Amino acid sequence: MPDSPLAQTVAALQPRARTELTELVAFKSVADFAQFPKSESEAAARWIADALRAEGFQDVALLDTPDGTQSVYGYLPGPAGAPTVLLYAHYDVQPPLDEDAWISPPFELTERDGRWYGRGAADCKGGMIMHLTALRALKEHGGIPVNIKVIAEGSEEQGTGGLEQYATAHPELLTADAIVIGDSGNFRAGLPTVTATLRGMTMLQVRVDTLEGNLHSGQFGGAAPDALAALIRILDSLRAEDGSTTVRGLAADATWEGLQYPEADFRKDAKVLDGVGLIGTGTIADRLWSRPAVTVLGIDCPPVVGATPSVHASARALVSLRIPPGTDAVDATKLLTAHLEGAAPWGARVAVEQVGQGQPFRADTTSPAYASMAAALREAYDGQEMQTSGLGGSIPLCNTLAGLYPDKEILLIGLSEPEAQIHAVNESVSPDELERLSLAEALFLQRFAAERV
Repeated sequence: MPDSPLAQTVAALQPRARTELTELVAFKSVADFAQFPKSESEAAARWIADALRAEGFQDVALLDTPDGTQSVYGYLPGPAGAPTVLLYAHYDVQPPLDEDAWISPPFELTERDGRWYGRGAADCKGGMIMHLTALRALKEHGGIPVNIKVIAEGSEEQGTGGLEQYATAHPELLTADAIVIGDSGNFRAGLPTVTATLRGMTMLQVRVDTLEGNLHSGQFGGAAPDALAALIRILDSLRAEDGSTTVRGLAADATWEGLQYPEADFRKDAKVLDGVGLIGTGTIADRLWSRPAVTVLGIDCPPVVGATPSVHASARALVSLRIPPGTDAVDATKLLTAHLEGAAPWGARVAVEQVGQGQPFRADTTSPAYASMAAALREAYDGQEMQTSGLGGSIPLCNTLAGLYPDKEILLIGLSEPEAQIHAVNESVSPDELERLSLAEALFLQRFAAERV
């Protein structure tokens, strides 16, 4: 770490950052209220609102968004004539999956091997703590030189679009000269990186029906059409023999120009088992950042334990399609829907329902704000130059903000480097990354303000 007074202050704030991240991780703020109580998400939103008020933010509000969740907003005025910067994070998290597979409880921040483990530690409650730490450090060194808006989303992981709809209906709320999205991450821990592109996404629920009810497999199996078997064939049609995504009509041959991802590093990061091959063609960067990728997120069918000898009448799956920049999410949704419907064998009835959608995003990395961020990251990371990469995941709000404010600069940084294992069991955050990126954000705000004078 640098040895400047600002860096020393950020370092001194780390114990507080850990304490607050512990408190925030403790909320089971999964925005799927069929799985976790809505009260957990509401309590997390109140925690953030209280933290903003304690830092002097004005107009702090819990925004009731159309999808039934809350986003937290606050405004902190800076010097007269100063530019405005919007800081974004989300406080909702993915479900913990198999809690028994966690080495430590998912909603208890636990230190182990130099990392802090807990659901949301990196994605993206840690992003909220990063913003607070940067602002607190600046307060001790001449004050915050810009106007600050903060928005903390409550349903980013669900992709239900609540904040996007709210922002569209209230376009004046989030306008700013620069927008820092604290929900991506370095290409590798210790390598300062901004995200240049995001894949969009669509999520579809597909249901297959073949019979009025389940039938005895001994009496009817062999002639009666099995809905589960039909669903399996439909889902299998979404991939070529090499594992590439093959949605009819959807281009899947784009290439990535820029930072590459060595295959050996990817295998290690993804924890691919020995002897198991990777899927798809092209470079790893092509596959992750420039091409569509389909994933079956879940299937409704009887579990093995307790299964009966039946031909199944109905089966259902949730399918996700990641969409690269240059492809419209609405068009991709139509193509995926048509593919699912057209792939049904035996005349099986197929019903497709859209449950989530977000457009892909491409940032303008030649903008002046990126120059300020490059200098800030260089200082925070001891002279290492800023890299740009893609991100296979989606942040639907980015395109909404780009559409509402087309002349504003949007930058993506964050704590979700590969070791963080976001969305998986044993998610963690690197305290060193949190410290360096908090410093980088504080330095960026200083530089951005100075260059706008």
